[in-house]
Amino acid sequence: MPASTNKRSMLVTGGYGFIGSAFAKRAASAGHRVVVLDAMTYAADLTSLAGRNDIEVARGNIADAALAARLLQEHQIDTVVNFAAESHVDRSIAEPDTFMQTNILGVFSLLNASLARFQQLSADDAQHFRFVQISTDEVFGSLGENGLFTEESPYDPRSPYSASKSAADHLVSAWHHTYGLPTITTYCTNNFGPYQYPEKLIPHLIRCALSGKTLPIYGDGSNVRDWIYVEDHVSGVMQALERGAPGSRYAFGGGNERSNLALAREICQILDEVAPRSDGASYVSQIEFVADRLGHDYRYAIDGARAESELGYVPQHQFAEALKATVVWHVERARAQAVAAAGS
Repeated sequence: MPASTNKRSMLVTGGYGFIGSAFAKRAASAGHRVVVLDAMTYAADLTSLAGRNDIEVARGNIADAALAARLLQEHQIDTVVNFAAESHVDRSIAEPDTFMQTNILGVFSLLNASLARFQQLSADDAQHFRFVQISTDEVFGSLGENGLFTEESPYDPRSPYSASKSAADHLVSAWHHTYGLPTITTYCTNNFGPYQYPEKLIPHLIRCALSGKTLPIYGDGSNVRDWIYVEDHVSGVMQALERGAPGSRYAFGGGNERSNLALAREICQILDEVAPRSDGASYVSQIEFVADRLGHDYRYAIDGARAESELGYVPQHQFAEALKATVVWHVERARAQAVAAAGS
């Protein structure tokens, strides 16, 4: 199916987050009108949209029904893309309350506001309306040595984070089947790239390495993740929005499975090249195994056959090149921040 040429008026929630900001910039550059709604919590990176005069910004929480309704009406929104979420598994284990509030009740509120907007539209405009829910492969639980998740995999969440995302996905499905809201749900595997918050694995390892700290690896490092470059992910979301049918679900994988230990070693090799230690030793020597995470899923990996066949989606970035570019970006940012701190 060819991509739609219609320009959209989008509400992108969580648009100051890592993936949300990448999507907002992609959408605005494509000529769509973009309004970002972000609660500006600790994970928001205000530099991620710096200089983007083609993106409007509103501060607030998706659970604020009145705010969402006002933005949808004022900006004549015809597309809601929901990236807003609490997403760090360790935080969800220690403090699950916020995850339930944002990831479940916030989505419930946003769905209601979107439905009210949708029901105001003419028949022709209603055909154009979309609500896109950004989910995660973690809702499917854990894979063994073999196999891949698909859009039809049963939900089997193992952490408070993935349980809250699962609940949100079910709400989205219910609003589609019960009320006719034109929804699309997308799943992705682990993202990486610029602007990712430092608590996530890749930037965390880089920062620990540069500061001379140990590089903590859960358990024996054998847990496996598939990795997707953020620009490939947001390209997939855009294709799902433009070409996907209401009620559809699409999974985006990178085809880049690595154990956590192997990934850490790759990062260390890049750091040895672009930011060598003063003593000449490899950053690999800083790797240290730590107590495993509670309920740690063993492996995630996605079968992207549906996205490829129905959307024409194919990742465009080679893992090795994208990982090196990502490491370099984080190294340069860390250096700039160190210079700024020294001069303050």
